[in-house]
Amino acid sequence: MFHQADFFEQAAVARKSMDMPALMAAIAAASPRPKFSYMLLQLIAEIADERGSAGPNVLIDGAAVPVRDWLCDALVPMAQRDARRRSTVETVRVELEEAKALPADPAEAERHVEAKVRERVRRSGRCNVSRAVSDLCKIGLLRRHYQGYRVDHQNRGAQREAVYTVTPEVLAVLRRR
Repeated sequence: MFHQADFFEQAAVARKSMDMPALMAAIAAASPRPKFSYMLLQLIAEIADERGSAGPNVLIDGAAVPVRDWLCDALVPMAQRDARRRSTVETVRVELEEAKALPADPAEAERHVEAKVRERVRRSGRCNVSRAVSDLCKIGLLRRHYQGYRVDHQNRGAQREAVYTVTPEVLAVLRRR
């Protein structure tokens, strides 16, 4: 007979023996975008403390940046050649021209367009990060909670930001050199 305790013992043994191929297989089985999910998990592990926690903020040049925004910015180079990004740049440029919101100086106009594109990319990137994190949480590779203004809390909102914690088994695999 198969008991629930047996199931948990088997799961614990499987996790303790995790290696990179097993990690990649788990991500591939759980995520519709496994490459993105793997890169995201690797970035989180890179900035995580010794316990595997990253967030709610990352210090960049002395400024605190929400971890999701940092992850979005770190993953932007992967989308630089993407046709959708070029399309977004053109859409933003046209919108700003129609609203007569572009500065006369071409260099300043280009910076303004880039800033607006970055806002849009970051907004959609935050959603992409959240979806990938949800996939990783479902299979137990990552845990997420929210921390912020009032009190640590499992639910978002009220000026709370995400904190991601890589499980010890996964952290050991990703930090193995």
